[in-house]
Amino acid sequence: MDLDTFYPAISDLRARARRRIPHFAWEFLDSGTGTGDAMARNRAALKNVLLQPGILKGEVAPDLSTQFLGQTLSAPFGIAPVGMSGLMWPDGERLLARLGADHSIPYCMSNVSTQTPEHVAPHLGDMGWFQLYAPRDLKIRADMLARVQGAGFHTLVLTVDVPVASRRERQRRGGLKQPPRLTPRILAQVATCPAWALRVLRYGMPQMRFMQEYSNNSGSLSSTAHIGYLLRTAPDWQYLRSLRDEWPGKLIVKGVLQADEAPKLVAEGVDAIWVSNHAGRQFDAAPASLDALAPIRAAVGPEMPLIYDGGIEGGLDILRAVALGADLVMLGRAFHYGLGAFGARGAAHVVDILTQDINANLGQMGVATPPEARNHLI
Repeated sequence: MDLDTFYPAISDLRARARRRIPHFAWEFLDSGTGTGDAMARNRAALKNVLLQPGILKGEVAPDLSTQFLGQTLSAPFGIAPVGMSGLMWPDGERLLARLGADHSIPYCMSNVSTQTPEHVAPHLGDMGWFQLYAPRDLKIRADMLARVQGAGFHTLVLTVDVPVASRRERQRRGGLKQPPRLTPRILAQVATCPAWALRVLRYGMPQMRFMQEYSNNSGSLSSTAHIGYLLRTAPDWQYLRSLRDEWPGKLIVKGVLQADEAPKLVAEGVDAIWVSNHAGRQFDAAPASLDALAPIRAAVGPEMPLIYDGGIEGGLDILRAVALGADLVMLGRAFHYGLGAFGARGAAHVVDILTQDINANLGQMGVATPPEARNHLI
């Protein structure tokens, strides 16, 4: 099947993934929190960004290569961390790690993935990032960092916008419990998704294997929280300082929306700032990620690397974010829609969709590189 003909947009992959993965997994992936207002704001903010087309520019040869944190990437986008990737498509972490290596784009693995860092290590190439939810126990943190570094992850992403578990009402209604259990309700959903079920038979029921190695399973959790919440803390500035001292590689702070805090992060030695409202999954009153991007760029100046995520549905949205100051755009749901729709082939198709869309829209503006979109911002 020619995916580019029958599934030319990420929305097409999303629709197919919804049919192919169980409802509880779909609700985990696709939902926000509250009434979904923060998710809607992310989309609305992107759609309101207009770019001026160009005329009489002649032929343009697009160049999407991107320099970021000392690496040359093939494009200005990467694969954002999504907890429990293997829930959406069993062994999804390994497939996405390989995709990142094959296409020279970052793959950021969540520490609440269904696989361990060692499992994906052979597939990372030099594109491995690791997302950290701050462990309370510093001995556990030290062991995690040693394992992550030993597995080949060179960039650490400290997520700071999840001090407590959000409610995620859609996820609750979906019936997923942590850890996942094959209740009659869940089995009924699995029965309608044979391709997903066959992969579970091959790779096992998705569990947070990395986190489970550090937990004795004591403590109580809400229905949408998970084992990671028994281990993590809400980090403060001192925690960031100690982590900066302990981690030898690049350090990114993810979940920043406040422009006045951004220069403080620079002063603490952070290598990049990730502007994000956690894709609308944490705080439904949060502003759109895009509305915070330009003020943060103004606060830190032109040299500080900025990452953006939230509401991206195509290459044009990536150019919109770049036009407002992002150096790199990360997508989580899109790549998992691809996995759910066609497995590894579907995730690779997301790269093709984004690349083709960026190239087409660069041509409309008559420019060759994504940063030149900043000169076309209306």
